[in-house]
Amino acid sequence: MNRKELAAALAKKTGKSNADADRTIGAFVDVISDTLKKGDSITLVGFGSFSVKKRAARTGRNPATGAEIKIKASKVPSFKAGATLKAAVNSAKK
Repeated sequence: MNRKELAAALAKKTGKSNADADRTIGAFVDVISDTLKKGDSITLVGFGSFSVKKRAARTGRNPATGAEIKIKASKVPSFKAGATLKAAVNSAKK
């Protein structure tokens, strides 16, 4: 599902227009991004948690040449699914 499809599904579920749903998705993404930039986390009980994790510097390899390269330390966004979301996914019919 892409953003356009998500907006359409959200609009159908809430009775709002596709444009309103798309603006809501955009605002949601902006709030999450801004919060993570500050180093804070967001927890939506039952759904999951968004946080920032630190990745240590490490040595990697260039896949084309096999030469060793140094990869700098960085921060990466992380999502951990909540119990309700996990249960919903695991009970989905296949």
